Amino acid sequence: MIKSKFIAVGIAGAMLFSGCKTKDLKMSEAKEEKSKEHKIVVYQVFTRLFGNKNKTNKPWGTIEENGVGKFNDFTDKALHEIKDLGVNYIWYTGVPHHAMVRDYTAYGISNDDPEVVKGRAGSPYAVKDYYNVNPDLAVNPANRLQEFEDLISRTHKAGLKLIIDIVPNHIARKYEGKNNPEGVKDFGADDDVTVEYKRDNNFYYIPQQHFEIPDGDVPLNGEKNPLIDGKFDENPAKWTGNGSRKVKPDQNDWYETVKVNYGVRPDGSKDFPELPAGFDQKSYKEHFDFWQDKDVPDSWKKFKSIALYWTAKGVDGFRYDMAEMVPYEFWSYMNSAIKMKNPDAFLLAEVYNPNEYRNYIRLGKMDYLYDKVETYDKLKDIIRGKSSPDGLSDIQKGMADIEHHMLHFLDNHDEQRLASPEFAGTPERGKPLMVVSTTLSTSPTMVYFGQEVGEAGNENAGFGTRSRTSIFDYIGVPNHQRWMNEGKFDGGQLSDSEKQLRDFYKRLLNFSIKSPALMGSFQEIQSVNRQNNGYDELIYSYVRWSEKQKLIVIANFSSEKTSEFELKVPADVISKWNLKDGNYVLLDQLYLENKTYFTVKNREGTARVKIKPSESFIFEVN
Repeated sequence: MIKSKFIAVGIAGAMLFSGCKTKDLKMSEAKEEKSKEHKIVVYQVFTRLFGNKNKTNKPWGTIEENGVGKFNDFTDKALHEIKDLGVNYIWYTGVPHHAMVRDYTAYGISNDDPEVVKGRAGSPYAVKDYYNVNPDLAVNPANRLQEFEDLISRTHKAGLKLIIDIVPNHIARKYEGKNNPEGVKDFGADDDVTVEYKRDNNFYYIPQQHFEIPDGDVPLNGEKNPLIDGKFDENPAKWTGNGSRKVKPDQNDWYETVKVNYGVRPDGSKDFPELPAGFDQKSYKEHFDFWQDKDVPDSWKKFKSIALYWTAKGVDGFRYDMAEMVPYEFWSYMNSAIKMKNPDAFLLAEVYNPNEYRNYIRLGKMDYLYDKVETYDKLKDIIRGKSSPDGLSDIQKGMADIEHHMLHFLDNHDEQRLASPEFAGTPERGKPLMVVSTTLSTSPTMVYFGQEVGEAGNENAGFGTRSRTSIFDYIGVPNHQRWMNEGKFDGGQLSDSEKQLRDFYKRLLNFSIKSPALMGSFQEIQSVNRQNNGYDELIYSYVRWSEKQKLIVIANFSSEKTSEFELKVPADVISKWNLKDGNYVLLDQLYLENKTYFTVKNREGTARVKIKPSESFIFEVN
């Protein structure tokens, strides 16, 4: 989302969370989830930055100075290379038309006030018109929707599926639905602005008071602009996107957005039908049927129309920004409608409260949630020297019933780059994290563009801060640009180490999407090995298996120490694997030249392992 995201959950999320009791998944449902054939890999691209060849990187630079990527930069060759990396889905981030500081009045688009826009290019999470796309991304802005539709076709032709963002919790302060389909009214068009709350109002209001620009941020870094005058015409003022009810939001509030009303009263009570007991065990079809005769708030209908509009255009799914700030009853309503149109739709939600995970999966009918607060944070703590890897096993155990739904990542537009000094420090130190993140569970894996060539986010882009590739500014992404090689997409300008890193990602991701064991069972072998001589405290090991494949995964999170030890696989695993006494070959599936021998004696397994700093093995038992 945007800065101060986690503060916002505390401000606004508390009024939305419900303590609904959940049940364990039925065995049949669990088996259905496990029956998926292969792991999914999502490749997130920040669409505005992906194809930008300009290397000027002036802080607060304009398009003319710093350049911008286009839909057309995703050529057949580019998409083929992404697919070949080991990717199933591409997430085009920043596609819907959002507020920005650029004059497109010649195309019937009003100018946005820089005082309620973050950066010059603007936040992709302050959407201005949900029925069209960002004009920056088109070669011909008048033809921008057709250019995106052409990209949808190219993406499918390349054998990839695609998702885009929907941001139901908030919209741009100056939303203008100039491309609404027939019969769709604009947000707020029928609102009663004399009251703070009414169920079918699209917004919350602060009656009889004008909105005031927050103190702190200096629009456009002090550059002159005719719209910068200390005022923004909003009367009455609306609640801000993160739930702030102040006429003058704080600098750290999401002041460029306004909060959407889903029928949650200001006191947090719900003004809409609630799902009956037992609906956590119901199918999306049963959820869809439930809502057919229900009277629901107007905002629900508006966002369902938006989702179905893009679904009809061939978009294969959505990533929902700050989904936990919207009640899960709404998600049941919208997601079930999407699934009725496309049963295979990929629905990914940004949720950070572990106590709510099961509600948003089972009641909200989400396919996947971010595994940020547990697995991601744990891996970051390990590589930053703040934690032992042992706790990874407890995380897996605690989420055993929903592990398939918890998408793993180490890099995205919100987080510090994996290779940045603030995270792993180097791309190489990130390798064992990536192996564990990819192979630990049956969940999808996500990679952020540039991660696979070691992008560290070092640029001072303007409004954005270093260590994160800016989502607010026009900027180039240096490591990615070297791989892009002026549009050849052949890695021609990469250094040898960057080429080796991309090869590592390619090997790992392609193995993961083909491995039956990674869609099978998990068991930690950390506890039985922790007392071994030579088994360093920064080693982590576990096994994954299916009927067709048995894997032993070992990762060395130390960037300095080589460890040599006798790895033990306990008797209960050997029994589950039905291995007889004897000698077996362990062949590393990342680099096939790495192998060792595995001995089973008296129903226990042992293997002599030597693992270098930041090295990982995915041994297959042969």
